[in-house]
Formats: sequence, structure tokens, C-alpha cells
Amino acid sequence: MAIVLPLALLTLATVWSVFIYNNLVRARNRTREAWSGIEVQLKRRSSLIPNLVETVRGYATHEHEVFAEVAQARGALAKATGPAAAAAADGFLTQALGRLMAVAENYPQLQAASGFNQLQSQLSDTEEKVAYARQFYNMNAMAYNTAIQSFPSNLFARHYRFDPVAFFEAEPGVAQDVHVNFTAA
Repeated sequence: MAIVLPLALLTLATVWSVFIYNNLVRARNRTREAWSGIEVQLKRRSSLIPNLVETVRGYATHEHEVFAEVAQARGALAKATGPAAAAAADGFLTQALGRLMAVAENYPQLQAASGFNQLQSQLSDTEEKVAYARQFYNMNAMAYNTAIQSFPSNLFARHYRFDPVAFFEAEPGVAQDVHVNFTAA
């Protein structure tokens, strides 16, 4: 009997430790999978943009500054690593796309083109998927960060180097409206 109690406590402690460790691994993997979902949607959007730009360029050949801005923002997004950099680059790309769409609105024949309307619809659909992927990632990031900061799992997290992850947050000022003025000064 003297050996059964310590052996039972040791077994219980081992099972409890394995349970906590596996929960931390599961939370980390869910966060990584959610980040992968954001990357997929951002790449999907990024691949739609050249087609959209070329369609608009056919009608608005003199808007070189807007096209260059979109290309630069798209390149920055492709080079971004991690949630913070991707969020900043995504914000600038969103602003550039807003200016591109404002230019497109000035060309009624472009608005009537079925190819442009299809691309615009696909881009809108992708924007919704990006928003959902961001929400899903941030929800998993919060759960993971909470798990690694809560007692007693924080003891395991610290020992096994489970590091916190950043949220996918918009840069300040990115959510502001895009103002475009086509009147001559």
C-alpha cells in the first residue's frame, strides 16, 4: 500500500503533464493552420490583382501612378513575413486597390465590361475570405496565447519554448476612407 499511493500520484502527474503539453501543441498547430489560411487568401487576392490592373489599364492608360502604387504594394505583401508585416503590407495594398477602384469608377465603359465585373466580384469574394481568415487566425492566436500564459500550462510553455504569436491587426490609418478627386485644380 505504501508504494501504490506514490505510484498512483506519479502516474496521475504524468498523465496530467502529457495532457497539458498536448493541449499546447494542439493550440500552436491550430494557430499555424489559421495563419496558413490567411496566406492562401492573400496569395489568391494577389494573383487576381494583375488581371484587374491590366483590365483597368486598357481603359485608363494615363493613370500610371495608381498602377505603380498597386504593383509596389503587391510586392510588399509578397515579401512580408509574419502577421505584423503582412497586416501592414495588406493595409497598403487595400488602400492602393481602393484608389484603383476609384479610377475605374471614372470609366463607364469599363464598369460595363463583363471581364472587369467578374474580376471585381472575385476580388470582393476574396476580401470576404481574407476577413474571415483574419478573424479565424486571431481567435486561434488568442486561445493559444491565453493557454501559454495561464497557470499551470505557462510552466510547460516556458520550459518547452511555446512563444506567443502576434495578432493580425490593421495598421493605424489603414481603415480610413480613400479620397479621390478627379476635378482639375
